[in-house]
Amino acid sequence: MSQDTKQGTKQDTKSEDITVERVQALITRAPYHQWLGLKVVALHDDGIELTATWREEWVVNPERRYTHGGVLAALVDLGADWAMVKKLGRAVPTIDMRIDYHAAAMPGDLTIRGKMVRMGGQFSTAEAHVYDAGGKLLASGRGTYFTAPPKT
Repeated sequence: MSQDTKQGTKQDTKSEDITVERVQALITRAPYHQWLGLKVVALHDDGIELTATWREEWVVNPERRYTHGGVLAALVDLGADWAMVKKLGRAVPTIDMRIDYHAAAMPGDLTIRGKMVRMGGQFSTAEAHVYDAGGKLLASGRGTYFTAPPKT
């Protein structure tokens, strides 16, 4: 991504250059994200919407067939982290995260909606919600992320 801009700030270029296709390519560089079947549905200045393709390997209880909470926690983390991509142009490390589980996630694709809460120079806060195909809230959470510029 070019560091030079017509307006003179890196921030402007990142926001203009970051498209759904670009973020999809960034996200799916990671094998784990590929395995989760992540697809970028929409980007906003302060958030993102993703889908995750359900996998049989997510089942933690074969009799009840609900999804392991660790998968839901990962989706909350990813949604919150990538909610800041329009501002940062990249993913960032998670410093702290809290997850609340609201309902069992049964087999089926999931929707993740991430939203930036506060953008700081060193640390930022974002949240995400995970929904089933019917729109039922399954999990939500908020994280703190290290958003300082990378050292060059």
